[in-house]
Amino acid sequence: MLLSYVHALRERGMPVDDALIEGCSTRLRPVLMTALVASLGFVPMAIATGTGAEVQRPLATVVIGGIISSTLLTLIVLPVLYRLAHAGDVRDKDQPTSIEPGRA
Repeated sequence: MLLSYVHALRERGMPVDDALIEGCSTRLRPVLMTALVASLGFVPMAIATGTGAEVQRPLATVVIGGIISSTLLTLIVLPVLYRLAHAGDVRDKDQPTSIEPGRA
């Protein structure tokens, strides 16, 4: 979701840094809300004390931890890796995106 939006911004001619800042700030709320809803759904299972809780509690804990860690990876590590992977790109707003006829 985040990288596809950043890629669409890059195709419109936006530089890497600007596309990452715009993409992360625009997609922050959807990513956080998705993770929050999913992790809060497992909270009752994580604090259960009834029959079968000894099986449910570790499973819920692992799922909640996975959701939190994947959210942090999406919001922090993924943009950094994208920036490192596209460090050599020199597509700026001021530079023409196509070569004019007669110029090499």
